[in-house]
Amino acid sequence: MTKSAKGTALVTGASSGIGAIYADRLARRGYDLILVARNRERLDGLAKRLSTETGRSIEIVAADLSKRADVSRIESILRSHAGISVLVNNAGVGATAPLLASDVDKMSDMIALNVDALMRLTYAAVPGFVGRGGGTIVNIASVVGVAPEMLNGVYGGSKAFVLALTQSLQHELKDKNVRVQAVLPGATATEFWGIAGTPVEHLPGQIVMKAEDMVDAALAGLDQGEVITVPSLPDAADWQAYEAARQKLMPNLSRNAPAARYGVKAA
Repeated sequence: MTKSAKGTALVTGASSGIGAIYADRLARRGYDLILVARNRERLDGLAKRLSTETGRSIEIVAADLSKRADVSRIESILRSHAGISVLVNNAGVGATAPLLASDVDKMSDMIALNVDALMRLTYAAVPGFVGRGGGTIVNIASVVGVAPEMLNGVYGGSKAFVLALTQSLQHELKDKNVRVQAVLPGATATEFWGIAGTPVEHLPGQIVMKAEDMVDAALAGLDQGEVITVPSLPDAADWQAYEAARQKLMPNLSRNAPAARYGVKAA
């Protein structure tokens, strides 16, 4: 097997669902792969199939990214492997129960995976990308990052973090040839829903997208240069209006006196 001219893509949560589809699509685009997930058996089966079908070099790493020691192992790979050109931060967990009906320890575990692990892997990858003159980070967020009322509030908060981190990184790295994208899927037909507490079969069919379609749309958004991709959003102008409204707030978010509407006399 020859080394890919496109480099290597490291995909987390790669054993099934969205992560496995990203692995398939990236291998077919000519990337070698490092696939990270807890389930070694599934990873092995996926790696053998993709290697046979695409001829790409595929390495698997069994790791539980809710555990700091395993996160550290993947950080080391991202720091030391000069061939990595793409990081897909897909590993995550969700919750559908209301906050007050949720186990607080499970909420902490969710933050560890959705927020802390993603942040650490991103920080491990970025210096190498900058030093090598380019790279791509794809962060799988969720529409609940902008609509936290839809599901569990901690889950929404964790995905709002992913969105904010992506926007900040895009601002920091725009002149360094590092691409950053946040993907905000709506309901997607994967095992995620059953694990989160509401099997996907219980959701209205009209709101559930096939995982293959979601990933293909997300990659099309990446190809088109989008920083924020909402695969189900019909009109990109709606997101642009949302972003324009956010930008309009900027000049007035920090001033030396309270807004006049509060009737507070400045000290």
